[in-house]
Amino acid sequence: MRQQPVLEVRGLRKEFPGVVALDGVDFRLFPGEVHALMGENGAGKSTLIKVLTGVHPVDGGEVLLAGRPVRIAGPAQAREAGISTVYQEVNLCPNLSVAENIFIGREPRRFGLIDWGAMRRRAAELVRELELDIDVSAPLNSYSIAVQQLVAIVRAVSVSAKVLILDEPTSSLDRDEVLQLFAVMRRLRDQGVAILFVSHFLDQVYEICDRMTVLRNGRLEGEYLTGDLDQAGLVSRMIGAELAELDGLDRLGGGRRSDRTAPATGTAFLEARGLARRGAVEPYDLTVRSGEVVGLAGLLGSGRTEAARLLFGADRSDGGTLRIGGIETALRGPADAIARRIAFCSENRKTEGLVGELTVRENIVLALQAARGWARPLSRTTQDDLALRWIATLDIRPGNPEALVRNLSGGNQQKVLLARWLITEPSLLILDEPTRGIDIGAKAEIQKLVAKLAEDGMAVLFISAELEEVLRLSHRVGVMRDRRMVAQLDNDGALTPERVMAAIASGAEH
Repeated sequence: MRQQPVLEVRGLRKEFPGVVALDGVDFRLFPGEVHALMGENGAGKSTLIKVLTGVHPVDGGEVLLAGRPVRIAGPAQAREAGISTVYQEVNLCPNLSVAENIFIGREPRRFGLIDWGAMRRRAAELVRELELDIDVSAPLNSYSIAVQQLVAIVRAVSVSAKVLILDEPTSSLDRDEVLQLFAVMRRLRDQGVAILFVSHFLDQVYEICDRMTVLRNGRLEGEYLTGDLDQAGLVSRMIGAELAELDGLDRLGGGRRSDRTAPATGTAFLEARGLARRGAVEPYDLTVRSGEVVGLAGLLGSGRTEAARLLFGADRSDGGTLRIGGIETALRGPADAIARRIAFCSENRKTEGLVGELTVRENIVLALQAARGWARPLSRTTQDDLALRWIATLDIRPGNPEALVRNLSGGNQQKVLLARWLITEPSLLILDEPTRGIDIGAKAEIQKLVAKLAEDGMAVLFISAELEEVLRLSHRVGVMRDRRMVAQLDNDGALTPERVMAAIASGAEH
């Protein structure tokens, strides 16, 4: 029989104004296991994590550590109790060294001063224990995001953590980096650490996790051994529908290109020739036609985002030409792009997209108001009408236009960002990782929306790290490698992920 749970919640309830986020949820986490927390955006996963880490107080039920009821009053108390969390966005100081980041706020001291030698030695020991090859004296920003993620884990377990919560830790990692992370997770599991793993990558869940708990609409749907529930069954329990009901989603996000991606024949809306930015992306050509979805594929750091930012004026090009609607144009900034009916949904929706302190309504109307100019303010009635219409159109939950956008789930935040740009009626919509970190149901909705927008004549540039998603939606695929456009492939029904990967690997068309 299993030993006593290191962490358990019973009948947990958490309410926010007008919303019951958790309703009678039970949850168990045992020592020496990797446990997945699954559910759609809005299912209550983030709220449960914030309760366990003391960010939110409970409104009902109880939390137990090693069988004893506790009330966690804040993140510091959670850490003292042995609960550490590593979030999707690495929350460290890139200008400090690795060692300083591991011990920040609790540096070893001698005679009242920081003992730098002791700190570096202890940091090196912690890194070696997890079999990582990291120079702890080097600045954190000299390492990749993947290594920074591992440093955050080292910091989390350096306080003798019994429970490690990993919230979407792989969303910015390539496959080799994911394998490195999984190796660290297995070492910690074997040392008896209980790991709660939150991810929307189903294959990864089945690769690394021993058990899973599924939430739906703030309630417990069930707890399962990973080997006892296949992916189709998991999706069914997450969304409350059979997999066949997911119109437009072929196979857990892994289907083939649909008939709607027959070659587009619209006129060229945007034509880039030799567009470049020194140190960011080498000269590339790209044409996007009305009614066409052009995908950009490539590994992280390949230049996909950098290429897209030049088309929106977010970065200034220092070479090449750009024609919009047949007219040669120099974009001096995003305002010029918006004026030419180009919209850009950044992959960094929290830092470059949404304003967390504003309401859903205020975020939705932001781009339209900017395009009109602040001397021509939208009336409150117009704002309300627009917000309510797009909340209904995109099924944004909760459907309260006055809710703070920071309180929404990731999938619903993404929908708010899409609403902001769609309200401007763009001719070209640039989507940079629009489905990253969101659940399968929201992903299916966004994919169907992209296909419908193209059918209605909009030009779309679609960037995603998931090749199957790119192939499902795109008429053509531009392949990026080492900040170069190495191939442009027609998605004619014979294009496969393997062929795209071959182009990435070789730097040439296949």
